[in-house]
Amino acid sequence: MIKNIKKNVVIFLSAFLLSLSPNILLADNYPSKPITLVIPYGPGGLADVSARILAGTLPGYIGQPILAVNKAGAAGVIASTFVKNSKPDGYTLLLARVGSQMGVPAMNKTIPYKWDDFTIIGMLETNPFVLVVPSSSSIKSFKDFEKKIKSGTPMTYGSTGVGTLLHIATAVMADTMNAKDGALTHVPFKGGGKASAALMGGQVDFMWQGLSGVINGIKAGKLRALAVATPQRQSLLPDVPTGTELGYKTMEQIVGWSAVYGPPNMSPDVLKHISDALEKNKSDKTWIKMNKAMGNVIDVRNPTDTKAFVEAQYKVYDNTLKKMNMRITKK
Repeated sequence: MIKNIKKNVVIFLSAFLLSLSPNILLADNYPSKPITLVIPYGPGGLADVSARILAGTLPGYIGQPILAVNKAGAAGVIASTFVKNSKPDGYTLLLARVGSQMGVPAMNKTIPYKWDDFTIIGMLETNPFVLVVPSSSSIKSFKDFEKKIKSGTPMTYGSTGVGTLLHIATAVMADTMNAKDGALTHVPFKGGGKASAALMGGQVDFMWQGLSGVINGIKAGKLRALAVATPQRQSLLPDVPTGTELGYKTMEQIVGWSAVYGPPNMSPDVLKHISDALEKNKSDKTWIKMNKAMGNVIDVRNPTDTKAFVEAQYKVYDNTLKKMNMRITKK
């Protein structure tokens, strides 16, 4: 009788451990092949640059090559949904952006994911935002811009899509500056690179964009910076005033960021492996140099701190969009 009980226990435990073995092996051997980092926007924009900088340095700390792949469309929703529905094995990750992971979920309640429907792995950097116009524009300063806003002069502005931070940033600015209804026309583009190119080509009148996404255009004399949405002036643009200096402190709410997310229900061991690699990567001299050159503020955070940061920002934007009646609640 006792032998039979022992035999049954052994059989049960063997079956149980066997059922767990794939996850155990995954945790022990991860990563054993290249990792795909999905970029939610097109080539040339801030998300693309951030992903490719990371893909160039992180392999040395995570142990496998990183393949950065663009999957643009629907303001980042296509890529985000793809990663959400991928296997939670750590081989498909998302270059999470403030727009696709915070702005769109705050604005559009009909998309197939919520802001926290992912395994949040870690913040990479924050991005100061800057208000820019083409160098050929008749707007030479923020005062010129303010005058047009106050007078209700029709203007167009670019973004990377409906619900992205570039779109919401202008909505917040318009509300703060009491812009007249209908005076500003939104023109969305598939990716920051295309939006910036359209701005430099004079296809739109102005745009809010992450500093790292437009700094080269500014340095090349193709774009003119009017204001930065940060508490202090930026070292790359020492002569450009802050929103607070100009009397619009609310503009400080406009801040971008990049992070690494994974599908929901990832193994804690795999999550820790990637998080630890990001922590080591933050001291990489090449990564630091390239981020600073782009105007990024290095801000690597662990999963818990990253989630708290995103949640706090999400609540602010969610409430603002509700107040401005800009939420999409029905298809």
